[in-house]
Amino acid sequence: MSRIGKKGIILSEKIDTTIKDSLVTVKGPKGELSQTISSLINVRVNNIDQNKVLQITTVEDTKKAQQLHGLSRTLINNMVIGVSSGFSKELEIQGVGYRSQMDGRKLILNVGYSHPVTINPPADISIQVQNNTKIEVKGIDKAVVGQIAAKIRSVRPPEPYKGKGIRYKGEVVKKKIGKAGK
Repeated sequence: MSRIGKKGIILSEKIDTTIKDSLVTVKGPKGELSQTISSLINVRVNNIDQNKVLQITTVEDTKKAQQLHGLSRTLINNMVIGVSSGFSKELEIQGVGYRSQMDGRKLILNVGYSHPVTINPPADISIQVQNNTKIEVKGIDKAVVGQIAAKIRSVRPPEPYKGKGIRYKGEVVKKKIGKAGK
């Protein structure tokens, strides 16, 4: 059995959970998310010490069920965290003349190309720009927030010689030594 899968997910009073067949739906103050869980996994709500707790168990003891046990628990836990507090990723732009700005919901990046790059986020994702060099991606779905942040970073990843480009906040870029002179 998975050690992560054995842990229960504690639900607050603000969070409402619906389990129908293999579809788990979680509603909270920030929105609603749903995930289809494998038929090898059983999800049920228990009341333990006046708290609602989601328990994830396996139906049969096979290798595939054990693999899906921890994954299913993590996916459901991410949904609970997302609808209660949300997720965010921060990116930084480094480089002379590199900047970003918002045009309505669109993010416009000027990062050394002959043209500005425009990124249209999905409806449930919000992007904020501070000081033209700091970008914050927010949303309730952890996978979508990470995907949009990776898409923004892929426009101009940090290069190893001067470190110019778009990087995650706190990301360390190992710099290479340039051409050695005589």
